[in-house]
Amino acid sequence: MSGHHRKRLAGLVARRILTFALLAMVLQVAVVFARYWFDDEELGQILVERETEAIAASVHRVAGALTLDPDAPVLDRYVGDIDEADDGGHGDDDGAAVSHLPPATFVRIRSDDGRTVYSNCGEECEEHFLPPPGNAPDFWQRAIEPGKPLSVAGGRAFVIEGERVLIDVAVLHDPGNFLGSILAYEMIDHMLVPMGLMLALTIGATILSIGAALRPVSAVARAADALDPRSPRPLSIDSAMPQEIAGLVEAINRLFARTAEIMSAQKVFSAAVAHEIRTPLAVLRLELDRIADPRARRAEADIERLLHILEQLTAFARLDVVDDAAFIETDLAALAADVVADMAPLVIDRGATIAYEGAYEGDGPVAVRLVPSLIQNVVRNLIENSLKHAGRGVDIVVAVGEDGSLVVSDNGSGFVPGESRGEFGRVKASGSLGLGLTIVERIANLHDATLSIRSAPGEGTSARVVFVRS
Repeated sequence: MSGHHRKRLAGLVARRILTFALLAMVLQVAVVFARYWFDDEELGQILVERETEAIAASVHRVAGALTLDPDAPVLDRYVGDIDEADDGGHGDDDGAAVSHLPPATFVRIRSDDGRTVYSNCGEECEEHFLPPPGNAPDFWQRAIEPGKPLSVAGGRAFVIEGERVLIDVAVLHDPGNFLGSILAYEMIDHMLVPMGLMLALTIGATILSIGAALRPVSAVARAADALDPRSPRPLSIDSAMPQEIAGLVEAINRLFARTAEIMSAQKVFSAAVAHEIRTPLAVLRLELDRIADPRARRAEADIERLLHILEQLTAFARLDVVDDAAFIETDLAALAADVVADMAPLVIDRGATIAYEGAYEGDGPVAVRLVPSLIQNVVRNLIENSLKHAGRGVDIVVAVGEDGSLVVSDNGSGFVPGESRGEFGRVKASGSLGLGLTIVERIANLHDATLSIRSAPGEGTSARVVFVRS
């Protein structure tokens, strides 16, 4: 999966917090709902307190007397139908008339001296409210009928503009869905709002905390990506790093150290093997020169191939120890022309031709920052690759462009793109190793150059290396 499609840790944690918080809120809603639903006394108390407070807010002093605002929205809920009250609920002979009370809501407002400020009931007030003694309690409540819908009566005393006022309310069978509004208010005001704010702050704090904690990780990732495998330097450990992240960086540094040791040992081994084998092979070749036999000539050819492979292995091992100081500004055109001149006798001896095209000395240098010896190796390997695969009679052209491109092409038989013999670092169809092209690819990477190979059956092969101009 590419980095663009990976989910950020802060987002994953925030989504999980949100999921579990929502689940907790659902469970809390169920618990709160069950608590209130099965406690009629507490529901009745909340109803009396809320309704009396709403009514008290609409009582004002007008012309020296307390008066209820006739346009108060709260009055819309108190419209009891007294004519259909079934004779005030006294129609049953057994005294159980309360079970037949029709839905209604009543309110009565009176001053402390017993004067009625407002009332929407007659006999119902006497039936459901307390009588008007001189010292009425500050709060009272009683159930008119148990169960649901809610039927409750109660009252509360307020001091409005310096005068004590008693407000009584009665709700019969909850015609205005008081119960629903009470439950909704309790859920929203006392649970959903505070939990929502806490959830938002928690998610925000989590995202900021994770971002701050992982910022050193991002810095370490960028530093690790920029490390040069030829001379790896330990990743720095910031003092602000969490302990777990600092431990990870230390483990990466130890891994780099072990890798550097392995690479160093491998390079020493490769160089030692090449050196130890080259000497006896040279001696063997000298001895074969003294033998006048066709089989000795074939053995000499095999030794030459083996020496060439050793040279390639040695060159490949040395690529990992190239120092930055070895990169110098060089005329790519002159370098390529010199290699062509040096290799022309070998190419002609194998029955092929070679030519150089492109920028000459008179056209101005093609300045490129490179390691001259390595680029000479690139040109030689590409020419030898054409000789090896195209055979006798092939025409090889080496060209350098002003854009910093180096092209080695031939008019050989070519191959189908994707065949194993044309792929870098794989065993070719002929059974030999593609070390030459592998070395070319590695050198191109060291120079931040791009390597591409185009080929088609009957149309030859073209290898193109594009360098960054100085």
